[in-house]
Amino acid sequence: MSTRTAVITGASSGIGAATARRLAADGFRVVLTARREDRLTALAEELTAAGHDALVHVLDVTDRAAVDAFARTLDRVDVLVNNAGGAIGTETVATADPADWRTMYETNVLGTLNATQALLPRLVEAEGTIIVLSSTAGLATYEGGGGYVAAKHGAHVIAETLRLELCGQPVRVIEIAPGMVRTDEFALTRFRGDQDRADAVYTGVAEPLTADDVADTIGWTVSRPAHVNIDLLVVRPRAQASNYKVHREV
Repeated sequence: MSTRTAVITGASSGIGAATARRLAADGFRVVLTARREDRLTALAEELTAAGHDALVHVLDVTDRAAVDAFARTLDRVDVLVNNAGGAIGTETVATADPADWRTMYETNVLGTLNATQALLPRLVEAEGTIIVLSSTAGLATYEGGGGYVAAKHGAHVIAETLRLELCGQPVRVIEIAPGMVRTDEFALTRFRGDQDRADAVYTGVAEPLTADDVADTIGWTVSRPAHVNIDLLVVRPRAQASNYKVHREV
């Protein structure tokens, strides 16, 4: 019961995996959740070999019954990192497939809601911290991003509203809103497997953020004294001034 525990959704790759490594290094028992068991197992084996405590639980955060069953397996939760999410497509509002919007909403918004509701009693008991990984897309719009922007605005509103509703209770609600982050899968998924289009997002950008940069930011916010809440932290690479203004080397 004394072991600090961090639950990370979407821990099979990218920011989620990097966050698991960071929090494990900080002394947390990390509970790795995502849909891809093989990747979770490989990460857990890596962390265990390094002397850390890591558990695997295959989980689809959009499945509320599964999330509730998962929550019942935990005796303590100090940190919940709501990282599961993602973007699909760059179509305009006029031409987008509603199914893509529904998928993004269910993962980014309802997935965050499901995990937060199910684990909130444990977080209150532990005087814990809820992390919501939103995006700069949750703060400003851009063309071709309507569905993702709408979903991340939803995640932003969950964090903002939850902070108001939990005021007076011993739980922190922290929102991390990254800008341009280069990971192996985010842009590739967005462009439906088109590697050339995915690579073009970062063309000429000397140093986009990495998953480790975001994980380091998460680790820092979690490590603040319990009375300190980082309400909203926007983190971008130096080359990015906004969602649509990025310096690119010729």
